[in-house]
Amino acid sequence: MLRITDARTGRPVDAAPARRGLTRVQAHTQGFDRSNLRVLLVADLLVRALELGGTPVWALHTGARQQAELRAAGAALGVRPFEEGRDAGTGLGEAQVLHVVSEGGAAPDGVTVAVAPVHGDDPGPPDGADPTALRLALLTRPRNTPVHIGPDVLADAADTLGHWRRAVADWAQRPSRPVPDAVRADLRAAWEDDLDAPGVLTVLRAAETDPALADGARFETYAYADRLLGLDLTRGLGTPA
Repeated sequence: MLRITDARTGRPVDAAPARRGLTRVQAHTQGFDRSNLRVLLVADLLVRALELGGTPVWALHTGARQQAELRAAGAALGVRPFEEGRDAGTGLGEAQVLHVVSEGGAAPDGVTVAVAPVHGDDPGPPDGADPTALRLALLTRPRNTPVHIGPDVLADAADTLGHWRRAVADWAQRPSRPVPDAVRADLRAAWEDDLDAPGVLTVLRAAETDPALADGARFETYAYADRLLGLDLTRGLGTPA
């Protein structure tokens, strides 16, 4: 079961009710910059993790200003649509509410997931570059750690994405094999431990070079993890080499 650190107490709590009742994930932003974009990304990751665990989710976004610009930048990063949440209340009778906020930001009563700031120049994805590289760059650091995103960081992330997409496309041509139970358990253990995206990436890097894994199993492993990461790792399937 996914457990998340409640910023109000510093203690881990269950992110979803044991009975798998409806959970509201509400992102709170204050404008359009990479710190607020990271809040939206963490909320998206939280929604994906809950859904992978079988929990129904109501995803909302409350923003003070520049919501359209922020949502457009989020969509470019693969953030799925959030409903407008300004007057949400508890209209659907949700059993749990998780508020995703900037570190130090105010939030209504409820479990609070704090997101550290991002330092860098441009507010959104860089022009002319694969915006998913920014998503990967943000996922490589724990969400409670401030991060600086500069050209070198984005270039490294773009190189990693290109390498993985080519590898996944190659593995897809091999006989299919299921995700090994141990690898699946390692992936879930990472993302269910306070939404540890860097830990998920570490498992993927190990799977890439594990001599005991068949290429078909590597493909299924990366495709499975991408349901959480949202990096479009299967983009290269069917593309001529």
